Amino acid sequence: MLSSPPKPGSNRSVLSVSDLNREVKHLLENSVPLLWVGGEISNFAAPSSGHWYFTLKDARAQVRCAMFRGRNRAVSFRPENGREVLIRARVSLYEGRGEFQLIVEHMEEAGFGALMRQLEQLKARLQAEGLFDPARKKPLPFLPTNIGIVTSPTGAAVRDMIQVLGRRYPAARIELWPVQVQGQGAAQQIAEAITKAGRHGRHDLLIVGRGGGSLEDLWPFNEEVVARALAACPIPTISAVGHETDTTIADLAADLRAPTPSAAAEIASANAAELLQTLATYRHRLIRAARLQLRHLRQQVQLTGNRLRHPKEQLLNRAQKLDHLEMRLLGAGRQQTQSRRSQLLAALRAFAHCHPERRLQESRKRLQLDRQNLVRAIQLLLHKRADQLNHRAQLLHNVSPLAVLQRGYAIVRDGQGQVVKSTGELQVDQSVDVRLADGEFSARIANIKS
Repeated sequence: MLSSPPKPGSNRSVLSVSDLNREVKHLLENSVPLLWVGGEISNFAAPSSGHWYFTLKDARAQVRCAMFRGRNRAVSFRPENGREVLIRARVSLYEGRGEFQLIVEHMEEAGFGALMRQLEQLKARLQAEGLFDPARKKPLPFLPTNIGIVTSPTGAAVRDMIQVLGRRYPAARIELWPVQVQGQGAAQQIAEAITKAGRHGRHDLLIVGRGGGSLEDLWPFNEEVVARALAACPIPTISAVGHETDTTIADLAADLRAPTPSAAAEIASANAAELLQTLATYRHRLIRAARLQLRHLRQQVQLTGNRLRHPKEQLLNRAQKLDHLEMRLLGAGRQQTQSRRSQLLAALRAFAHCHPERRLQESRKRLQLDRQNLVRAIQLLLHKRADQLNHRAQLLHNVSPLAVLQRGYAIVRDGQGQVVKSTGELQVDQSVDVRLADGEFSARIANIKS
C-alpha cells in the first residue's frame, strides 16, 4: 500500500534521492580510512577520458572501482581482466546511481605489497645503521683508467655500457665481472663479485647494475648482502639498476646512483671532446697570462735600465770621491804632523831648560815611532780605500753590457741601428749588425726559428 504524500505543515523531514546519496557518500568517506583490498579485475574499461573503471572480485563478492587519470599514470603495468591486484583505496558512493564503490589511489600486482613491505623494513634498518649516510659516500675519480662492471655478460645493459665507454672514453680499460642478475643465488653472486673486485685493487671505479625489469627481476639488488658489499667496497661504486623510475637498496648503498646503465657509463667516463676543449681553454689562458707576465717583466727591465747609469760615469764619481778622501787623508796627516811637530817643539823648549840627554833621546825615539805609526796608518787607509775602489769597480764591470758580451752574448741591431729584441722584428734576407765583446760584424738572416 502506497503512503500518501505529507500534508502541508507536517513536521516530517523528507530528503531527495540526491540528498540521500550525498549524505551517505559523505558518511562513508569520512568514516572509513584508506584501506588495502586485494582481488581479481573484471569488466575493465578505459574510456578516452583516461580514467579506469573495473570490478574487483573474489569467489564470493565484488565491488565497483574507479581510478582516475591523475592516479593511474603512476601504475607501471596495464591492468587486464583476470589479473590479481592489490589496491589502496577509499570507500565512496557514486551518487548518480547510488552505487557503493572504491576510489583507487594506488595499484600494484598481487604479491608486490608484501615485497614492498619487506623492502621498506630492510631499508629502514640499514638506514638506521648509517649505511646510506651521505658522509660515507666516496667521491668518484675524475679520470678512471680501469673500470670494473658487475653485471650479466649477456644482457643489453653491458653492451650499452661498453658502447658508451668506448665512444666517450676509449682510453679506459674495462673489465667485466660476470654474474647472474636475477633468480635464485643472484644476490650472493653479485655480492661476491663486488667483494672480489674491491679486494683485487686494480679498479679505479666499479659499476654494478642491470637493465630494467619487474620488481621480482630487480629483487637481488634489494638484498641485504648486496647492500653491505657495496658499503664495504674500498673503491668508488655506481649503482645502475633498471630504469630511472626504479630505485633499489643497491642505489642507496652505492656511492652514486645512475638512472640507467648507459647513464652510469656516461658518469664514469670523461668526454674526450670536452676534455680537449677544456685543455684548449686552459692553454689559451696560460699563454695569455704568460704574455702579460712577460710584458710586465719587460717593463720592469726597461725601468731598471733607465735608472742604471753608465759604468764610466759611476767610475768617475767613485774616483772623484776617492780623490776627496785622499785630500782629506793628506790634510789629516799634515794636521797630525803639525800637531806632533808642535808637541816636539814644546818638548825641545822644555828640554832646553833642563838639558836631559836621556829624555831627549827618548823623545826622539817616540817621535820616530809616532812618525812610523802615522805613515803605516796612512798606508793602511790608502790600501783599504784602494781595495774598496777596486771592488766597486768590479761590481760595475759585472753589470756592464760589455761584460755580458764577454760571457758569450751578442747585441743585434737592424739597419737603423735599433737593438733587435724579438724574432718577430726580423725578416728573412734582412741585414743585421752583430756586436761581440771584441768587435762587430754584419750578417744576413737566412732562416728564422721561433
